[in-house]
Amino acid sequence: METVLVLVVAFAVILLGAELFTNGIEWVGRKLDLAEGAVGSVLAAVGTALPETMIPLVAILLGGAVAADEVALGAILGAPFMLATLAMFVTGLAVLAYRGKRATGTTLAIDASVVGKDVRFFVLAYGIAIGAAFAPLDLWFVRPAVAVLLVALYALYVRAHFAAETAAGEADDLAPLRFHRLDRGGRRADPVVPRLRIVGVQVLAALACIVGGAVVFVDAVTSLSLGLGIGAAVLALVIAPVATELPEKFNSVLWVRQGKDTLAMGNITGAMVFQACLPTVVALLFAPEQWVIGPGSYLVFLSAGMAFAATAAVFLPMARRARLTARGLLVGGIFYAAYLIAVLVAVGVLG
Repeated sequence: METVLVLVVAFAVILLGAELFTNGIEWVGRKLDLAEGAVGSVLAAVGTALPETMIPLVAILLGGAVAADEVALGAILGAPFMLATLAMFVTGLAVLAYRGKRATGTTLAIDASVVGKDVRFFVLAYGIAIGAAFAPLDLWFVRPAVAVLLVALYALYVRAHFAAETAAGEADDLAPLRFHRLDRGGRRADPVVPRLRIVGVQVLAALACIVGGAVVFVDAVTSLSLGLGIGAAVLALVIAPVATELPEKFNSVLWVRQGKDTLAMGNITGAMVFQACLPTVVALLFAPEQWVIGPGSYLVFLSAGMAFAATAAVFLPMARRARLTARGLLVGGIFYAAYLIAVLVAVGVLG
């Protein structure tokens, strides 16, 4: 019962952090005159990707054991999979839930160039990263070279988003900054537009809530799973990524409710690019012996195949029809359910 209470409290803290973060990061874009793609796909995506990025970093760099490296591998591969499947599904449900309050109903009013750019970078980067897993360990130079290439690709991706022009009037409907009321001097100078310093304070406070809440949530889920007799493989492949992907899901739901669909989708697709590029670099450089497709790792790398398949199922119809709908996003749930069943069968929970 105590563990369940901790889960509820951690869940509430993550929700609070997500609300403060979405509000604050939009004001960052407004103050710095950034394009919507840079705000959603880069700033928001990187910020909310911190919790799941911490797991493989801690496991590989501080764990020092094969088991820790295996947990890290599951977390690294699990993050893009969860984003491409469950996060899309939850966002689709949010669109359906708020369809009566949205001007576009169940159709997402997105900037197709922003989302399309994210998807292309993700497929390219993740394809290169997974391709490196087929290289024999004897070719020791392949994985470091791929790591350098992935960092370069992400730098190009960030540059492309920050070079985009800001759409006129896109920040006119911003909600008041939550922390603006705490800045008496700033309110006297301008009762509506907050100072950049207080915007930064709110974003940092939000990240602290998100990261802290996610860490506590993962610990509680770990304790609960062990108490229920669920093995570490399920935890690494499914449970931990679900918990740490909560920020992306909550932020996207909040933006969907506000009708800011490009921010909602960019938050997810931008995180997919981030996860395909940077956390994989950690594995490629510090745990190269784990980044190998072969007996014992087929199940975890199957998640990468599911991520590619789900991405194609969601976004190829968008490319053909020039529109993205809630029903299209729900397809991600099918791939998530299929992989979950495969994992449970493999570890003996089912069948």
